[in-house]
Amino acid sequence: MNILLIEDEERVAGFVRRGLAGEGWSVDHAMDGETGLELLAGNHYDVVLLDLMLPGMQGLDVCRLMRARSDTTPILMLTALDGIDERVGGLKAGADDYLPKPFDFDELVARIEALSRRANGYAIDTREDRIELGSIVFDKVALSVSLDGREINFSAKERDLLLLFMSNSGRVLARERILNAVWGLSADPLTNVVDVYVGRLRRKLGEEGERIVTIRHVGYRMD
Repeated sequence: MNILLIEDEERVAGFVRRGLAGEGWSVDHAMDGETGLELLAGNHYDVVLLDLMLPGMQGLDVCRLMRARSDTTPILMLTALDGIDERVGGLKAGADDYLPKPFDFDELVARIEALSRRANGYAIDTREDRIELGSIVFDKVALSVSLDGREINFSAKERDLLLLFMSNSGRVLARERILNAVWGLSADPLTNVVDVYVGRLRRKLGEEGERIVTIRHVGYRMD
């Protein structure tokens, strides 16, 4: 999936770009509305992530110009202004969805996927109450994990991390996404807590722990 991010806050932009790259998506970044419109004129994007408050041309104006050009690319508006008036204004200007800052990264990914499905007619995946991977069985209702039929004791964070991996088997997960999904937005992005907990999972899962593969400079993938 090709994403255009129009965002002037370097910290937010870096976080979003690294996380979406970890999803396997291509992300172009523009610091202002004018540059964003230039990129839109010469490239195809599946979704545009558009900040409302931009230097120079505001996000609402970018949105209106896109629609005036008959550009139907789905727009997800990101902004710290989350009042009803701002939401209504963004939607009336042509935005398809609205996500106030600070946002949960998993929600951002889910909204991007929903916009892409809506635009392309993709079916929504259904999830089972039980996930099996090799000899690992995760019961999401009972919140229990068994290995070869023997229940394994995990802490809440270890269990959350394992569920994240098993729900996204075969997909590379960036450390930033893992940190946000399991420990929340307040977690220090420089902490090594993800690596520590991955090591714990590997030890508790024994040979099955080898399924968790390190992707250098990016994150992890559970095969």
